[in-house]
Amino acid sequence: DIVRGKDLYRGYDDEEKDRRKSLEKNLQKIFGQIYDNLMKELQEKENKEKAKQRYEDKKEQNFYKLREDWWDANRETIWKAIACSTKQGNHYFRASCDDGSGSPYMATNKCQCQRKKRNKPKTGEVNVVPTYFDYVPQFLR
Repeated sequence: DIVRGKDLYRGYDDEEKDRRKSLEKNLQKIFGQIYDNLMKELQEKENKEKAKQRYEDKKEQNFYKLREDWWDANRETIWKAIACSTKQGNHYFRASCDDGSGSPYMATNKCQCQRKKRNKPKTGEVNVVPTYFDYVPQFLR
């Protein structure tokens, strides 16, 4: 939520609010640099214009569309990096994986779901992110 600029939880004290403002300024700077690099890398004029129309944010420099697209592209990688340690036996706190039988099971291998068909992972369907908490408001988590 924070990366995407949609975090509704603002904290209760001034110190927390100041940290949020500082974080937001840093994110604006980072995504401003990502935007500038994207414009430099896009060689084809048509693609560059499309990207510019989609992401340019002259007024507030929040880059919300770019942040949303970046999160969509990197969400699974970020989850793998921070959700659980690499120790065997760690598991996500609820049965959130689905094996197709209607019975949810725990994500036990580095907090990743193993999609199974006849008890075998399907090609390309391992390490599935077991949660959509990044799309759920914090007060409901």
